[in-house]
Amino acid sequence: MSTHEGARATDRELEDSIRTLLARRAMGATICPSEAARAVGGKAWRELMEPARAAARRLVAAGEVVITQGGEVVDPAAAKGPIRIRRTTIG
Repeated sequence: MSTHEGARATDRELEDSIRTLLARRAMGATICPSEAARAVGGKAWRELMEPARAAARRLVAAGEVVITQGGEVVDPAAAKGPIRIRRTTIG
């Protein structure tokens, strides 16, 4: 497997982890991207923080989640600093 294929597999794992973590929470509850990074990366989770944030942005683009800061939905491209991820209330 090439490094690029490995990266794609990790990206899918992070997206799936975000979905799974949110499915285990009440509607309206949020998770931190670090929770997905820890679930996928184990002890090396810190290396997956930016990939986890990128996975969240892809899920926003797909309409599955929103990214919040201070409880308010924010534009993922403009979000700086700590973020939370929440399922959309549609569907």
